[in-house]
Amino acid sequence: MLTEHQEQVLLIKWFDLQYRGRIVLFAIPNGGQRNLLVAKKMKAEGVRAGVPDLFLAVPNKDYAGLFIEMKKEKGGVVSEYQKIMLSRLEQAGYKCTVCKGFEEAKAEIEEYLK
Repeated sequence: MLTEHQEQVLLIKWFDLQYRGRIVLFAIPNGGQRNLLVAKKMKAEGVRAGVPDLFLAVPNKDYAGLFIEMKKEKGGVVSEYQKIMLSRLEQAGYKCTVCKGFEEAKAEIEEYLK
């Protein structure tokens, strides 16, 4: 079974082969282990708990863009901070989704871009 990191890496590789240079998808490095000094600096710079892993910076007829919270295919739990942030972003006009694995995220992007 792949880790969340591995699933996201696969998604980015697939995306770059399909859309690189035409559409912008980027990671938001909000999570991970950091020492206290780095964590304080990032918080001061505006890092917020619960921000999704990826953003597809393409508006469509219904939404201003697509936020994706990646989880591994089996397991992976959405935190309370993530639930709150996803709700706030949806209220602001973005599509937000939690995807369990590469295949689910790929399908979500393809559907969004139709």
